[in-house]
Amino acid sequence: MTTPDERTRAVQDARWFLQTVIDARDEVDVPGLFQSVALGLLRHYPRDDDLAHSASALPSVWGDPRAHDSSAREKP
Repeated sequence: MTTPDERTRAVQDARWFLQTVIDARDEVDVPGLFQSVALGLLRHYPRDDDLAHSASALPSVWGDPRAHDSSAREKP
């Protein structure tokens, strides 16, 4: 079970990772790096039910995830 601290850290780490990817541009060339980091981030990343719970408690901070159905997105 993911704790609130682990979930918060996953969001913070995902932001860091995405910023690192943007800043690195062509400098990162390690096979499997993105997949291994993504796997670690997703381990405790909030699911839609977590986001829905947060949205009901803090509607000024989080939106309702049902308004943005992630299952409708295509995988790359």
